Amino acid sequence: MFRPLVFAFVLAVGYVSVSFMPPANKPNIIYIYADDMGYAELGCYGQQKIRTPHLDKIAAEGIRFTQHYTSTPVCAPARCQLLTGKHAGHSYIRGNYELGGFADSLEGGQMPLYPGTFTIGRMLQQSGYKTACIGKWGLGMANTTGNPNQQGFDYFYGYLDQKQAHNFYPTHLWENGKSVPLNNTYIDVHRRLTPETATKEAFAYYRGNDYAIDKMSEKALSFVRENRNRPFFLYLPFTAPHVSLQAPASAVEEYIGKFEEKPYLGQQNYASTPHPRATYAAMITHMDKQVGALMQLLKDLKLDDNTIVMFSSDNGATFNGGVEAAFFRSVSNLRGLKMDVYEGGIREPMIARWPGRIPAGKVTDLVSVQYDVMATLAEVVGYKQLLDTDGVSFLPTLLGQKDKQKKREFIYWEYPEKGGQLAIRMGNWKAVKTNVRKNRKGPWELYDLSKDESETTNVAAQHPELLRQFDTIVQREHVPSHLKEWEFVSPKFGE
Repeated sequence: MFRPLVFAFVLAVGYVSVSFMPPANKPNIIYIYADDMGYAELGCYGQQKIRTPHLDKIAAEGIRFTQHYTSTPVCAPARCQLLTGKHAGHSYIRGNYELGGFADSLEGGQMPLYPGTFTIGRMLQQSGYKTACIGKWGLGMANTTGNPNQQGFDYFYGYLDQKQAHNFYPTHLWENGKSVPLNNTYIDVHRRLTPETATKEAFAYYRGNDYAIDKMSEKALSFVRENRNRPFFLYLPFTAPHVSLQAPASAVEEYIGKFEEKPYLGQQNYASTPHPRATYAAMITHMDKQVGALMQLLKDLKLDDNTIVMFSSDNGATFNGGVEAAFFRSVSNLRGLKMDVYEGGIREPMIARWPGRIPAGKVTDLVSVQYDVMATLAEVVGYKQLLDTDGVSFLPTLLGQKDKQKKREFIYWEYPEKGGQLAIRMGNWKAVKTNVRKNRKGPWELYDLSKDESETTNVAAQHPELLRQFDTIVQREHVPSHLKEWEFVSPKFGE
């Protein structure tokens, strides 16, 4: 039912050929993807209250990007666009299209990918790699065309349904199409407490035995051990620090007493906790420890020098579930959070390490986006086919070859949720349009990010010629979606 829609995208996207000569031994590739992590929630990005020593070490031994973006400021489309190299005007998945419900018996996942989608996993399979996705998928259940084992991944373990991932102590995870039970009883994480019912026992309801992050980390380590003698690609989309606020007691204990706290009782949905600030910090630090274990294993197996490790997040920090982005300064001085196309919703941490190839201690202000990753990895492995992608390889920047870095004209965002939003970055100019569903002819906002990173001063009135360019870009880049719900841009935008 999905295949005919593929052809609608072909005419509007670019093709990239690769020229970089890969190493004689193809490097292993690990791409770690946090969930709802704000731009400034790592120590190497200025975080003061949350400890992330292992990720900070990756940055110190490699490169840190200061102007790297997600493709869309919410889960499923960001993941689709990362894996397919398409921006949101061309992407098959453009929003969180939910199927089923929250209960185990209603597990239905999200809109599945169409059959044979060309993903990074499929590209690397064709390049001789063993591939795995371990973590949150969100692009279709095992009984659909979105099954990760049919979309370029030899091995899958984790959550198929994003709604199930609201609970870090699920009754089961999925492994290669089969539901695998965990030692947890069912928890309704959206059950609220009241001041009268918020007892120690009531809070204990939201804790289980098997913590999903730990189970996924175990599988990731096993995958690396089992494939140490062949090139492998590990896509590791961890679910932290997405709410619910849940972490092992030992991890939370490290932060109890560090912050003034008051219990969170589920007022903004998701699990209640007596220590919301300590728990949020603990979730990030605990994930960081799992990254540290993975990095140590690479050293132990003598794979370190031949492995490129990348880390980013799918969108900015969240606004619900008891998370206090302002308290942690999660997005620094940027405007907006998750589900916003302002900088706080889309600018992401991005670090990469590849000993002997990526110079240590580097910081780059290259403007890049996650739909560039496919083009970048194609160049890393010497993929020989023409690549159907909107992305631009940033491998020259990784290797310290700034003079060879191809410049892009713009980055394009199109987001059908929260009223319908558009954004374009062109050089230092950032254009934003919100509430497009109600007013397709509404005005652009325009910001000069070189002077106004916080997007506080709208200078659109002074630059009408730029606004006309942005209208033209939208007309050119938007391809109609297969879903009416995602269609909010008129065929002749701006008229």
